[in-house]
Amino acid sequence: MSQSKVTMEVGNDGVAVITISNPPVNALAIPIIDGLKEKFAEATRRNDVKAIVLTGKGGRFSGGFDINVFTKVHGTGDVSVMPDVSVDLVTNAVEDCKKPIVAAVEGLALGGGLEFAMGCHARIAAPRTQLGLPELSLGVIPGFGALTGLLCYGSFKGTQRLPRLVGLSKAIEMMLSSKPIMSEEGKKLGLIDALVPSKELLKVSRAWALDMAEGRKPWLRSLHRTDKIGSLSEAREVLRMARLQAKKTAPNLPQHQVCLDVIEEGIVHGGYSGVLKVVSGVFRPIAFSCIVVFLAEEIASDEAKVFKEIVLSDTSRGLVHVFLAQRATSKVPSVTDVGLKPRQVKKVAIIGGGLMGSGIATALIVNNIFVVLKEVNSEYLLKGIKTVEANVRGLANRGKMTKDKAEKTLSMLKGVLDYSEFKDVDMVIEAVIENVALKQKIFSEIEKACPPHCILATNTSTIDLNLIGEKMNSQDRLIGAHFFSPAHLMPLLEIVRTQKTSPQIILDLMTVGKVIKKVPVVVGNCTGFAVNRTFFPYTQGSHLLVNLGVDAYRIDRVICNFGFPLGPFQLQDLAGYGVAFAVGQEYAKAFSDRIFKSPLLELLVKDGRNGKNNGKGYYIYEKGSKPKPDPSVLSIIEESRRLTNVMPGGKPISVTDREVLEMILFPVVNEACRVLDEGVVVRASDLDVASVLGMSFPSYRGGIVFWADMVGANHVYRSLKKWSEMYGSFYKPSKFLEERAMKGVPLSAPATSSASTKSRL
Repeated sequence: MSQSKVTMEVGNDGVAVITISNPPVNALAIPIIDGLKEKFAEATRRNDVKAIVLTGKGGRFSGGFDINVFTKVHGTGDVSVMPDVSVDLVTNAVEDCKKPIVAAVEGLALGGGLEFAMGCHARIAAPRTQLGLPELSLGVIPGFGALTGLLCYGSFKGTQRLPRLVGLSKAIEMMLSSKPIMSEEGKKLGLIDALVPSKELLKVSRAWALDMAEGRKPWLRSLHRTDKIGSLSEAREVLRMARLQAKKTAPNLPQHQVCLDVIEEGIVHGGYSGVLKVVSGVFRPIAFSCIVVFLAEEIASDEAKVFKEIVLSDTSRGLVHVFLAQRATSKVPSVTDVGLKPRQVKKVAIIGGGLMGSGIATALIVNNIFVVLKEVNSEYLLKGIKTVEANVRGLANRGKMTKDKAEKTLSMLKGVLDYSEFKDVDMVIEAVIENVALKQKIFSEIEKACPPHCILATNTSTIDLNLIGEKMNSQDRLIGAHFFSPAHLMPLLEIVRTQKTSPQIILDLMTVGKVIKKVPVVVGNCTGFAVNRTFFPYTQGSHLLVNLGVDAYRIDRVICNFGFPLGPFQLQDLAGYGVAFAVGQEYAKAFSDRIFKSPLLELLVKDGRNGKNNGKGYYIYEKGSKPKPDPSVLSIIEESRRLTNVMPGGKPISVTDREVLEMILFPVVNEACRVLDEGVVVRASDLDVASVLGMSFPSYRGGIVFWADMVGANHVYRSLKKWSEMYGSFYKPSKFLEERAMKGVPLSAPATSSASTKSRL
């Protein structure tokens, strides 16, 4: 162990400052944990130490347990590399220490980092510090012990301490959403004892620790508090409502329910008992993806076998893969590694105030970027502004911002009808309808109206950027900024570059994406780009199955059971049929060798249906009610089947639910293979992240490529080959898939062929 990872300095005031140093986020790797145990023990022994301050080096407290240990476990299958964090680290060395300990928190305290801070007797924080327990997003229960592999007594009980510090409802919200709060909110809630400027953080923390040691300030152990829990009946009602909500939002992730069980156990029997229920058998019948290390000797040996199965489960692998893959998206060769510095974007012009334009405007202004919204006439402009206002006020109504903040946010929006305000903008985002001629005209105009440093971006979801920029002079500034609807809520920003796009422009847009709290994924230029191109067979495969005689509502159920929030037909209702027509035409032109043309959508429109927009589609939409299947649509489906005439012998095919799932998703995998082969994405994991964040592919399945590798390339290939012989070219396997299947090489493995010469990046 490197002794420099955890240091301790004792000042003349008798305060020992213990510092975590493991850049960039001071992750709690095994040597750090060992070092902390050693320094706490030393500080406790020394007579010249009156009190202790725990802090992190480099402006960050700690980002939590080192998740790279998971990758070692998943890569080798060896669970012994998980750290054995002994019980005394918290219960003795920290919370039960005979000397007061203050956490001096700055930058971030997430997961195990926040666990450490909550184990201390007071928490002093700098402004804008992130505080959270994101473990459930990785398939593990909040609590430092859970993240290091502990679900047993002696783990850092985040499930117990957080409710006692911020109240039960807020603690549940933070844990189940995995979203951090800022230290300003933490101060109001009681998680933070004092908020001070960064330059005074250590000074105030030292003084606070001495005041506790000398009896001038209260010395509180968070696990002993009960004042914010409320009565037992109130707590159980809060938990009951949380369980119902978790069943809706995370039906396939039982660890959410187990987390609530553990919280309840602690409330009923006390914080030190809160995790015992899991040890006594809660996990035994449920193969959830929490990582369990058995520290208690009394745990039966057969549970070690269960542990190994759980730690190596597909769900655990999938969630950890997505987490690490999302981190990797910030590294783009020849962009982020060539010494460029991002330029600040303060003012953005948006052309088009429709659904996408207004959503993008909302995303920008709520993150303090001034927006000029342009429309062709006053009527459209007013409608666009009202949509932005409704978006912002909706956020305020849901408690995402105060009403004062909402009004201040709306003051950053200005509506215009010409280009006069474009003279000093840093970026323009075109968000008009998918019409090549119109987009070409707009870019010719804004190239003249905007300053020479301005980013010229299009929000097109499908059209090749080279077509859009055909008449431009400065094509090095042209870039795709593809948001997903609703743009102010969906977390993905697909950044599309051409062969001519400047690396500086790419870096600047990546930075904007991070500022507005999106995950930017850089992709190459082609019809549909990475995400929509990969998933265009998703809808077409669903239509093919329906025309082969499979019930549309059964298809939606199968897809939802797999983990998607909506099935393909309800999604089509929600997106609107106009979008489907427009993008369908683009795909038909670009990929004519592998599309399935279905008349079903046209027949629905002819029958006066437009999905949720007019309350009639595959489903009936009534205000205040859940969508209900519309029996009258069955006759329209029958007409579509008659016109396509693809049912073998005129009779519906007989397939299992698994076959339904695979006949829809394997063509998506097939197209993902082509995207990988052509170098449209930097790495396969980028496509995984994009599929999860942009298409709501279930995160616990790891993304489209990761899932395909878990299923096996050979099974995907042989299935597609069989179906192509039965139902046509839509299912024809790609060369890339065939080669990988024959050689036994994972689809996610880096290309070794000529793909680099074909790369669109």
